[in-house]
Amino acid sequence: MFTSNNVTARLFERQICTPSPGTSIHRARRFYENIVPSYTVYDVECPDHSFRKFTDDGLYLVSFSRNHQDLIVYRPTWLSFSCKDEDCDIHDLPSKARKFESFFTQLYSVTLASSGELICKDFFLYMESNQFGLFATSTAQIHDAPPTGGAIQGVPSVEKITFHLLRLEDGAILDERVFHNDYVNLAHSVGAFLYDDLLAIVSLRFQRIHILQIRDSGDLVDVRAIGEFCREDDELFLNSNSQVLVNHVGNGFHHGLPDPETSFLSGIKQRLLSFIFRGIWNEETDQTMRVQCLKKKFYFHFQDYIDLIIWKVQFLDRHHLLIKFGSVDGGVSRNADSHPSFFAVYNMETTDIVAFYQNSADELYFLFELFSDHFHVSSRSSLHMNFMSSHSNNIHALEQLRCTKNKATSFPQFVKKMMASLPFSCQSQSPSPYFDQSLFRFDEKLISAIDRHRQSTDHPIKFISRRQPNILKFKIKPGPEAGSTDGRTKKICSFLFHPILPLAISVQQTLFLQASVVNIHFRR
Repeated sequence: MFTSNNVTARLFERQICTPSPGTSIHRARRFYENIVPSYTVYDVECPDHSFRKFTDDGLYLVSFSRNHQDLIVYRPTWLSFSCKDEDCDIHDLPSKARKFESFFTQLYSVTLASSGELICKDFFLYMESNQFGLFATSTAQIHDAPPTGGAIQGVPSVEKITFHLLRLEDGAILDERVFHNDYVNLAHSVGAFLYDDLLAIVSLRFQRIHILQIRDSGDLVDVRAIGEFCREDDELFLNSNSQVLVNHVGNGFHHGLPDPETSFLSGIKQRLLSFIFRGIWNEETDQTMRVQCLKKKFYFHFQDYIDLIIWKVQFLDRHHLLIKFGSVDGGVSRNADSHPSFFAVYNMETTDIVAFYQNSADELYFLFELFSDHFHVSSRSSLHMNFMSSHSNNIHALEQLRCTKNKATSFPQFVKKMMASLPFSCQSQSPSPYFDQSLFRFDEKLISAIDRHRQSTDHPIKFISRRQPNILKFKIKPGPEAGSTDGRTKKICSFLFHPILPLAISVQQTLFLQASVVNIHFRR
């Protein structure tokens, strides 16, 4: 790449040397070793909002009001000021640097929630090609709702869930999709997945995967619903056959009509059982051994397979879904790691299950280790999301994974722990180059590209140069500059890194609804 660490020498070298084919972006990202958010403005004066994230193209900062009613969108700008001396670096920053408005300009505020609904502050998906944003509002959960209309026993109900599609440029609401008396897991966008212009929404309560298309006009268009039916004409076919049975009963040829809600497995469950049956059948060629294997591996666990429900879904491409199955308890639990689960790859065009694994399967883990990027699928139009570090594209991440694997006392338990993260939540990682593990080394227990709150520490988080292991490039310190005065209070923090600029926001808050401490980290 570069022969020098000096930024001026690197710029000159870039002008006179042509990079190897396919390495121009990787070479350009090396400049982030020299351009880092090394300066911090502590305890910024900012509006009392819940800051969600930067969009993946860096054009917008999304936030919500504390009463969970309004969406507030900002445009990142940059602190600008003048001084009389030639060397401005020796002077302290002006007082306006402590104001949030010096770094961000509010574009608009839009009220999304109405009639008892609240905005889900953890839910936000961004369609970069059209600059559309998808948000969700919902009413309160009803935990002991009766399973009416084919609903699953034990799954809570929400009277109203609304998905709002907005154009982030001006805040115009383009379309809405409402689910009544249903349950979609909105926390961290678990219940929805966006791939290009396709959106999958999982109804846990009714076990349906709703596939929608987001048109360039901003319309949400139904493509298909996968669950009790797999093909578009399945319902028509079953209804027509039911009508034939009704006619036969009227003529005295048939007695006792089947009840569709109790007599038939759902389409997706039938496909799953068929795939498992055929797989066990093909394991043996001897007829007697086939029967024994089916008794032991299929019929013995038949009711367990029947009781599986869909937990989570992600796109692998435009035609294949990775579907996670498990028990009802695991589907609604905050910690589903202790529950057994299964993974299926489903082809939406042929309506076939093409692969099926238990969460302890070695084969699935090795596929995950070798081809991790295929599970971190991103839209083809998103350039920034294609350079996130994983153990299948970064030697340092792979070494860290293998070190964890070697320390594990039980390999099956290690596999289950790794598979617990699948399918990955959509847009759950920051594409910031400061999380590129080929450029920087940092403590992933304290900070990482994954969008999650973490326990706060009074010590600064260090980013060490990967090429020069003993060189500290910059530090990120959440909370007050002097540290916390009350060491007993548990504090959590979140980090919002801009995907392109050397700019980050750290938000430290306590569990007792005290005022948050917002710091802005940038290159001065």
